[in-house]
Amino acid sequence: MIEFFFFFASTTLYRGMVPVLESLCASNFVYFYTFHGLKALRATSAEQSAGKDLLLASVAGVVNVLLTTPLWVVNTRLKMKGLNSGSGSIQHAGDQYSGLFDGLVKMARQEGVGSLWNGTIPSLMLVSNPAIQFMTYEAIKRRLHAAYGEQNMSGLVYFFVGAVAKAVATVATYPLQLVQTKLRHGHNYEDLPPDAGTMKITHYILKKYGLLGLYKGMEAKLLQTILTAALMFAAYEKIANFVFKLLLHHQEVSSKLK
Repeated sequence: MIEFFFFFASTTLYRGMVPVLESLCASNFVYFYTFHGLKALRATSAEQSAGKDLLLASVAGVVNVLLTTPLWVVNTRLKMKGLNSGSGSIQHAGDQYSGLFDGLVKMARQEGVGSLWNGTIPSLMLVSNPAIQFMTYEAIKRRLHAAYGEQNMSGLVYFFVGAVAKAVATVATYPLQLVQTKLRHGHNYEDLPPDAGTMKITHYILKKYGLLGLYKGMEAKLLQTILTAALMFAAYEKIANFVFKLLLHHQEVSSKLK
């Protein structure tokens, strides 16, 4: 019984976990590196504002989308591997992929390089998700630093700030995420052509299921993304603080030796 449970979990609940982790590492690296690289160009903390954070986060998001969309297109198919979705062969294409790299190569060969960027338009629109997330996070963090001091901020505080920021961003942009998933994996709406675009799918969902249809499955998405973002921000702040102290110590030692 126990062996069956772990087999079921490994083949169903954790389907596609390895390529997701690979894609998350690549995506978060690109996003954080770009965002904080742009942020470092600003001279002083006095220049920081929610509007500027939103702008920088949006630019970082565009760069991230253009570079990592192929990874997430393949990921979506790998997660649906073996599941019946009710229409064309493309929806079952994940069954023939052994991994992330294999999926990238086979998609490019079989469907053309352009297929790796399926859903890019809603992805670019979804730049608003991490942009809102980072804007909210930075705004709350600045207020907490001003009220309690940066040194008094624990990892648990960063965890909760990251969770709140991601919750706000997810609720605001979930309809776009839903449409993006259907563009990448394929939809099973019989009344729509397989190649239906963003506007057609959105209009169809609104017409058939109403506004709540655009928020179907959001509870699971909130649990997944909030926990991921909260852990990511908490770990990032602690690692960045450690590296900063290490560099500062190295500079002090170097100056004394001189």
